Amino acid sequence: MKHLTALSLVAVLLMPSLALPAQTDDAALMAKAKRIHSHVIPLDTHNDIEPANFTPECNYTMRLTTQVNIPKMVEGGMDVSFMIVYVGQGPLTPEGYDNAYKQASAKFDAIHLLTEKIAPDKIGLALTPADVLSLHKQGKKIAVIGVENGYPIGLDVKRVQEFYDRGARYMSLAHNGNSQLSDSNTGEKDGYSYNNGLSDEGRQVIAEMNRLGMMVDLSHPAKGANLEAIKLSKAPVIASHSGVRALAPSVSRDMDDEQLLALKKSGGVIQVVGFAAYLKPESPERTEALSKLAAEFFGTGAGAGRRAAAANAGGEAAASRPCPVEGPTTTARVRRNPYAAFAATLPEEKRDALMKRLAEIDAQYPAVPRANVKDLVNQIDYAVKLIGIDHVGIASDFDGGGGIDGWDSTAESFNVTLELVRRGYTEKQIGQLWSGNLLRVWGDVQKEAKREQKAAK
Repeated sequence: MKHLTALSLVAVLLMPSLALPAQTDDAALMAKAKRIHSHVIPLDTHNDIEPANFTPECNYTMRLTTQVNIPKMVEGGMDVSFMIVYVGQGPLTPEGYDNAYKQASAKFDAIHLLTEKIAPDKIGLALTPADVLSLHKQGKKIAVIGVENGYPIGLDVKRVQEFYDRGARYMSLAHNGNSQLSDSNTGEKDGYSYNNGLSDEGRQVIAEMNRLGMMVDLSHPAKGANLEAIKLSKAPVIASHSGVRALAPSVSRDMDDEQLLALKKSGGVIQVVGFAAYLKPESPERTEALSKLAAEFFGTGAGAGRRAAAANAGGEAAASRPCPVEGPTTTARVRRNPYAAFAATLPEEKRDALMKRLAEIDAQYPAVPRANVKDLVNQIDYAVKLIGIDHVGIASDFDGGGGIDGWDSTAESFNVTLELVRRGYTEKQIGQLWSGNLLRVWGDVQKEAKREQKAAK
């Protein structure tokens, strides 16, 4: 310090005060974001579940390793979870439909058990947008039911009514693989069954969904099927968990501008999803290698691994498995590679073989840097600029492969609000993105159903 000039000494003394404005700005931004996050109603339109985590002994009142559960919803300020009745695509046969229906029934029953018997004081089931607001005022977390894949409907359109009566408030007509109702986005690679559109049964199902007040979900069906569904539906449609294809051109699950503009015209909403591979896709070589690996170990594609995990969770293994309560050894690494998570469904020798092959693929075709909250909001920005703030929302696909750096569980939901505030979105706009737009569409779908039911009398 003895060589410090008077001028440099002044500079040193001023350094803390010179840093204060930036620090103050950061603190003010954080405080603003926290205030907004507490004022709005965060709603996530796509969270997968397993019935094994909905039992009296092991359930969402506990802080499980699942990305979504009640403690994590409380921590992240997430108010509403659309819990998903998902069934992977299987054979279009009576046996296939029967098996799918049984899987779907187990998930419906699980959600009702949680909200009616296990934790009715903590979480309630909403059947209308008004229910969402009422339960929120009561200080409860809120579950809503969505159906991913119309496959369990089989060829019996009356099951749409049954699913609605059991609480389903949206349904997609396909998943990965063409269903009896609709071509899938996977048809771009695997081929289509209905000329890139809907089957006659699919058209009947959409009409029935309109009559009942169930939202038509465009996530997973093929582009042609989606455009046809938008034209047929008398009510606005949603994409419950999709990305923007303009920013990830290789991802068939993402919606291109033509679909987005058609969705806007319908009055609908896209729930931009925090799924890393839909925001920043891997190289074609890595994707192909992982697909082959999944086919070898699980059947057909990544969806087969997901089905294997579901079957394991709901089968005999579930009865003897330990409840997956989060502990000090829990990490996010397994979630970042869903194939590694699915390894738990395999016998030990096959599990070791799978992990070895995964390591080889990682070495040969390194993964791209994982998508983060900025990447998610980049897609939100794009959609807002193209179709307007009224037609964009937010989803995660947690426990179904979703998760990004900064939003890897519902406990980190505030980080999305923080980034939206950084980008200049207002409290009103953030409220629209988190829940306002989806609730509006849901309400419009119900109004259309009432009109149709009244006209039919």
